[in-house]
Amino acid sequence: MVAQLGVISFSSCHLFHSSRQFSLPLHKPMAMATLSTDPVREWILTEGKATQITGITPVGGGCINLASRYNTDAGSFFVKTNRHIGPEMFEGEALGLNAMYETKSIRVPKPFKVGAFPTGGSYIIMEFIEFGSSRGDQSVLGRKLAEMHKAAKSENGFGFHVNNTIGSTPQINTLTSDWIEFYSEHRLNFQLKLAQQQYGDSAIYEKGQRLVKNIAALFEDVTIEPCLLHGDLWSGNISSDKNGEPVILDPACYYGHNEAEFGMSWCAGFGGSFYNAYFEVMPKQPGFEKRRDLYLLYHYLNHYNLFGSGYRSSAMSIIEDYIRILKA
Repeated sequence: MVAQLGVISFSSCHLFHSSRQFSLPLHKPMAMATLSTDPVREWILTEGKATQITGITPVGGGCINLASRYNTDAGSFFVKTNRHIGPEMFEGEALGLNAMYETKSIRVPKPFKVGAFPTGGSYIIMEFIEFGSSRGDQSVLGRKLAEMHKAAKSENGFGFHVNNTIGSTPQINTLTSDWIEFYSEHRLNFQLKLAQQQYGDSAIYEKGQRLVKNIAALFEDVTIEPCLLHGDLWSGNISSDKNGEPVILDPACYYGHNEAEFGMSWCAGFGGSFYNAYFEVMPKQPGFEKRRDLYLLYHYLNHYNLFGSGYRSSAMSIIEDYIRILKA
């Protein structure tokens, strides 16, 4: 994952087609050749209410998407583009951002427009947030994240209404009524199968299957509600605005068990004040500590599939520990 001014461009082509496009209706294109071939400029100078673009500044760091700040007389816009894939990936991102934005709990950049370039590729235009000099107060982050989880619950089960990506890996979000079934099949099994396909790693696949078949024992006496999750909450996706209020970015949203939000905690830097503030709003449930590594496992497996063998030992260690604990 590569940071770009507090915004992560860690996504690539994915394997789904969304039936829902996130966009706002355009006015008729302005009678300028440059606008008709550049839908980003066209939107900014029509729906974006700008009369002139005063500067375009690259925002560095992304290895898959290009990111730019568009300065205009109507304010600044943040734009990500990818000349190699269609708009589905950015549609998934926009839908997630919008779902979080509508909770009015924690600050996220408001998405404005997703579309395709006439010559191929796609883009997303969103609110530009001027970041502060630090990640902000951990206790405020914990409280506001819990408020988001408490505010947004799905009536349709676990998952999301579109698939999206976790990094550049497809993330399947088929709505499912049972959390254990959803997490087993669409999170752990998906990654285990991918490791077997990519690396021929039958050892991690077979041991992983033994774990998956026995994880129900970790959820005894637990009430699980489908909360809206950011889905990829690590340090590069957490910042603060100029007022010190926390900002979270580049989501891989779905509705899931709130504890799954901490799956990237191994590189998020959450401290005691974060968890104390979080649990004041969303009380800790029985067995929380026993399930923590189960949620880390999904992300370790994903990193193994994305980046190679450096993450295999961490994933295998978690699997083997659970097999021993659960006598699987």
